[in-house]
Amino acid sequence: ALAQAQEFLSIKGKTVNIRAKPTTQSEIAWELIDGYPVQVISTQDDWVKVKDFEGALGWVHKPLTSKDPHFLIKGNTINLRAGPSTKHSVVTKLNKYDIVETLEKSDGWAKVKTADGDEGWLLESLAWGW
Repeated sequence: ALAQAQEFLSIKGKTVNIRAKPTTQSEIAWELIDGYPVQVISTQDDWVKVKDFEGALGWVHKPLTSKDPHFLIKGNTINLRAGPSTKHSVVTKLNKYDIVETLEKSDGWAKVKTADGDEGWLLESLAWGW
C-alpha cells in the first residue's frame, strides 16, 4: 500500500496558541512560533488538527497557518552546506529546534534559508517539515 502524502502547514504569527479543542474557548495546549511546521491530521470548519514533530496533537485556527514551507531541525547540530551533498563545504551549523525556510528540494536535500539570512543545503532526514 502506498503511504499517503503528508500534508504540512507552517505557523503564521509571532506566538500562536495550539488548543486542546477546535474553539477559542478551549484551553491552550501549547504555543508555537512563526514558521514552525506542523502536520495536518484533519480539519473542522476554520480549525486544523495538527501534530508537531514530537507527536503532540492540538488544534490551530486556520488563518494562523501558512503554506510557506519550513523545516524544524531534529539533529543536535547539523551542517548547512553550499550544495546538495556532503562533498560541499559547510556554510554554517544549525541547532536542534532551529526553524528554516524551505527554498527548494533535490534528491533528499533541501535548500533552506536561516533566520540570519544564510542559505544552504541540508539533508531532509535531519529535519522535520516540508
